[in-house]
Amino acid sequence: MRNRSELSYRGRFAPTPSGPLHFGSLVAALASFLEARSHGGEWLLRIEDVDPPREAKGASVGIQRTLLAHGFEWDGEVVYQSRRGEAYQSALERLIGAGDVYACACSRKRVSELALPGIDGPVYPGSCRGRDAQATGALRLFLPARRVVFHDAWLGRVACDIERECGDLTLKRADGVFTYQLAVVVDDAEQEITHVVRGADLLTSTPRQIVLQQALGYPTPAYLHLPVVLDARGFKLSKQTLAAALVDAEPLPALRLAGLFLGLPEIAVGGDPQAWLRTATRLWPEVGTQPLRGRKQARTSACR
Repeated sequence: MRNRSELSYRGRFAPTPSGPLHFGSLVAALASFLEARSHGGEWLLRIEDVDPPREAKGASVGIQRTLLAHGFEWDGEVVYQSRRGEAYQSALERLIGAGDVYACACSRKRVSELALPGIDGPVYPGSCRGRDAQATGALRLFLPARRVVFHDAWLGRVACDIERECGDLTLKRADGVFTYQLAVVVDDAEQEITHVVRGADLLTSTPRQIVLQQALGYPTPAYLHLPVVLDARGFKLSKQTLAAALVDAEPLPALRLAGLFLGLPEIAVGGDPQAWLRTATRLWPEVGTQPLRGRKQARTSACR
């Protein structure tokens, strides 16, 4: 792995194939793409299908088709987390060897009974700390009492009491499935990602990922967490809230709306989405994230 100072900008878009892309997905894809291209950098595509039961049939292919229809082109081969089990296991064994992992025998019901409220749901209190990692159960990373502080390109200073607000991190479930947190940290490191642009709904994952990066000796990327797109009821636009899928045959209206959401001016370009993206890339350095700063954002961390 090269020294971080030797790397140019490398960004990525990493959707979960639990359904088709929607407008909120497009905003995240567009912002990450514009940030990368405006810096003369690479933009990679990763399919985060680490949890096969969550994958909707045909969604991975549909996501790539929709991105291409909207003019996006990515660098290199598409990475599928479902094919990277060996890399995740190797990282897990390093953590086990360092003595940072233990096997948790608690059921979901037991966890819910023991857990305390945190910034992102229940916080596991470490009831099984001290159990051997070779015992049966889910494998958890011991998170020490410490405050994780990082700078976000939109939100500014963000801090989190990792033990009190997050709790010990699950790395591999009892059913053998690697977790999102472990997979994304390993993938970002091995793909040499220098900048992560994603929705603020993932902000609470960032302190956990930073701790995991440090435990594995990985560099920490720069972060920019975008305001989430809300529906008419004030809920995050998502597959769970039945957000409408993007229409591949009509890419420009969606691109224009996404651009306006991100603070770009109206771009009057014909029927070519790639031409629209070229113009947006040229304008992006003048816009940056300044228009986003005034947007109302739901509280996502207890200690900013």
